[in-house]
Amino acid sequence: MTTTQRLLALLLAFFLLFAQPAPAFWDDILFDNSASHAVPTDSAAGKADSPAPDIESIIDDGIELITRIFDDCVELIIQFFDAPMEFLTRLIGTLCDIFHYIATSIGDAGYIIQPPRAILLFVADDLGYNDTATYGSGVPCPHVQKLADQGLLFTDAHSTNSVCTPSRYSLLTGQYAWRQKGTGILPGDAALILPTRDKAATLGTLMQQAGYRTAAIGKWHLGLGSGNVDWNRPISPAPADVGFDYSFIMAATGDRVPCVYVEDGKVRNLDPQDPIHVNYKGKAYPGEKTASTHPELLKPWGRPSNKQHADTIIDGISRIGHMCGGTAALWKDQDIADDITAAAERFITGCAGKPLFLYFCTNDIHVPRDPHARFRGKSGLGIRGDVTLQMDDSLGRLMTALQQAGYKPEETLIIFTSDNGPVISDGYEDGARVDCAGHHPAHPWSGGKYTLLEGGTRVPFIVSWPGTIKPGTNPALMCQMDIGRTLACLCGIHVPAGSMRDSENHLPALLGLTRTARTELVTQAFEAPRYALRSGQWKYIPAYRRQPEGLYNLATDPVEKHNLAPTQPDKAAELHTRLQELTKDSAH
Repeated sequence: MTTTQRLLALLLAFFLLFAQPAPAFWDDILFDNSASHAVPTDSAAGKADSPAPDIESIIDDGIELITRIFDDCVELIIQFFDAPMEFLTRLIGTLCDIFHYIATSIGDAGYIIQPPRAILLFVADDLGYNDTATYGSGVPCPHVQKLADQGLLFTDAHSTNSVCTPSRYSLLTGQYAWRQKGTGILPGDAALILPTRDKAATLGTLMQQAGYRTAAIGKWHLGLGSGNVDWNRPISPAPADVGFDYSFIMAATGDRVPCVYVEDGKVRNLDPQDPIHVNYKGKAYPGEKTASTHPELLKPWGRPSNKQHADTIIDGISRIGHMCGGTAALWKDQDIADDITAAAERFITGCAGKPLFLYFCTNDIHVPRDPHARFRGKSGLGIRGDVTLQMDDSLGRLMTALQQAGYKPEETLIIFTSDNGPVISDGYEDGARVDCAGHHPAHPWSGGKYTLLEGGTRVPFIVSWPGTIKPGTNPALMCQMDIGRTLACLCGIHVPAGSMRDSENHLPALLGLTRTARTELVTQAFEAPRYALRSGQWKYIPAYRRQPEGLYNLATDPVEKHNLAPTQPDKAAELHTRLQELTKDSAH
C-alpha cells in the first residue's frame, strides 16, 4: 500500500470516527419510546438490577472504545484497498460496537438495551428445515411454534457443515472447521478438538467473560481428553477447559460407545469395580454381545442397516465401536431426553436468577431413535416424528424452568436451531423410510445431511426475546458461526485477537433491525475438502470427480435443478475464484 493510500485511510478513519449524525437519527433508531427493542430502565432487565455507571466510568470506557474503534478504522480502510468484501464485513462489526456502546451506556434518553439475564442456545440434531410445522408441513411442535410466534424466524440461516462435529466446532469457535485438521465426524474416543481457554476464546469463554454462569448439556461430539481417554478417571481437558462452568454431556453420540454421561469431567454413576473399556479398532472384548453374535437381543428399531452400526449392543441397540464394563453408568435410550433435560432444569434452578448461558444439545432427532413411551405413535410420522415431539417437549420444559426460576420472558434470549440438515434413514432399520415416505424434511430445498445441496446446511433458526425482538420473519443470510461475535457485541465484550476468525457480528439482524447480514458463506459437505459458496442468492459448487461445476440462482431455483454454469461462465469463474481465495488456508 502506498503512502498516499495510507494518508487517505487515516483521513477517512478520522471522518468515520468524528462525523456525527444528527441527534434525531439516534433518537429514531435507539430511543424511540414505541420501539420494540426499547426496555424501560426501571424494568427487571434494566437499571434496577444494573446500577447506572458514573460519568467518569462512561468517559473512561468511551475513551477505550474510541481508541479501539480508531485503530479498527485505520485497519479497515487499509483492508479496503486489498480486500473490499472483508472490509465491508469488519466495518459492520465496528459500527455495531458503536451501536452497542451508545445503546448500553447512555441512560439520559430513558431507555437502554440491556443484555438478557438468561441465554438459551438450543441445538437440535439432524432437524430439517421442514421437519416442524412451524417451517412447513412437518410435525406440529407447540413450543417451537410459540418461539416463532413471539420471535423472529430466519429463512436463510445455516450451519457451516452438513454433518455434526464440524458444524458444532464452528458454532463454538467462530471458525470454519476446515481450517483445522481432525474436525470431521469423530469417533467416541477422540481427543478434544476445541481450543482451550489459554489458546483462543470460545463461545463459552466469551459468555463467562460477560458475567454468565455457563453450561454445556446434552450431545457433545467434540472429543474429550488428549487422546486414549481413560474413562475411569477424571477426564481433562473437558468442557470446563473451553468455557463451561458445568457440563452434563453424552460422551460422544447416541450411536457411538461409550453410552454413558460425563458430568464435569467424570463418568456419572461409574462403579470402580466395573471399569469401562472402549476401542474403535474393530476388536471385540471377551463376552461382548454384537449384532452378529446376538441379534435376538436387538429391539425392532435397533437393528443395524450397515456394518458400521453393528458393534456392541447396549439397551437393545447395536452401536459403532466396542465397549465393555460400566454397566451401572449406561444410559437407557428412552430416557436420554428426560435425563439431559432434567440436568438442564437443575442447572437453571441452581443459578437462582443470576445470569446464565445454557448450550443445550438434544440427541433428537439423531439415530438411534428410541422415544419415550409417552411420545411413541403420537406424531403420525413414525418413530422419526415421535422423537421430533420429544425434542419439542425438552424445549418446552426448559422454557418453563426458566420462568419458574425467575427469568422473565423479556429477560430471556432463546436461539433455536439444528446442527445440520435432515436424514431419514441413517444406520438403523427403524421404519423411517416407510413412515416418512411422503415427508420431505428439507423442503423446499434439495439435499440434506452429508450433502452440499442447500438442504444440508439451511436449518431452522428462531430467535425469541419478547419486548426486544419483534415477531416476524427475516430473510437475512445468517450462520451459526456468527453467534459468537454477535453475542459478544450484545454483551459489550471484546473478542480477543486471534479468536472467532470467521465469525461476523450481525446483532442488528438478530434483533430484527435489518433484513441483511452476511454477503457470502462457505459451506462444507461430509467429504473433505468439498465446499460450496453462497454469494447473495447465488450458489456455486465446484466440479467434483465426475460431477461438473454447478451454478444456481436460489431465488428462482431453490431445488438447484437448473445449472447455469454453461450459460453464465463468467459468473461461475468469478465465484470459483472467490471460493479459492476464501479456502486457501484450508488444512485439508
